[in-house]
Amino acid sequence: MFVKVCGLSTPESVREAVAAGADAVGFVLTASPRVVSPSQASALLAEVPERVLPIGVFRDEPVVDAVAIARAAGLEWIQLHGTRTREDVATVHDAGMKLVRAVTLSATPEELEDWGEDLLLIDAAVPGSGKAWDYGSVAGLPALQGRSWLLAGGLDPENVGKASAAAHAWGVDVSSGVEASRGVKDLAKVRAFVHAAKAESTV
Repeated sequence: MFVKVCGLSTPESVREAVAAGADAVGFVLTASPRVVSPSQASALLAEVPERVLPIGVFRDEPVVDAVAIARAAGLEWIQLHGTRTREDVATVHDAGMKLVRAVTLSATPEELEDWGEDLLLIDAAVPGSGKAWDYGSVAGLPALQGRSWLLAGGLDPENVGKASAAAHAWGVDVSSGVEASRGVKDLAKVRAFVHAAKAESTV
């Protein structure tokens, strides 16, 4: 199971996610309680070993701005939320970067198609709400067969195993589900989430 821990903003939280076995860490570079500046993200990269993917997360910024900000932070992976186009995917790749394209549960069939992104992320209908949803509703969707994609939205250490199994997810992404308070990570929850997700993949 591929595990991404998002919204990290301190060296301690990055180190905890890495030590627990996370495959990717996310730095939010858009308006959010979890936002970090490009210079802060760059400093946090010092805690990320080569085996772990550091990803810059954006919401509604024009793709060219997201590319510029990610580049300033020293990041090679971008995660784009909001309404996007196939041209946006091409722009990221033309810049020499890799892309996680985020869609919501209410995505159209076209939005679920493979646009050439490196990873697809399927979030709750209301991203950032922290509320669990019917994860099994995406299991077996033809558009997801044979693809690498992440399940997100409302996940926490207690439900990630059942949720990922119900969705037949390739990987999972968490942020608010491992927080002590909004924007502040609970290191014990980070560790517990990664371990629970990894344990599910060995069942």
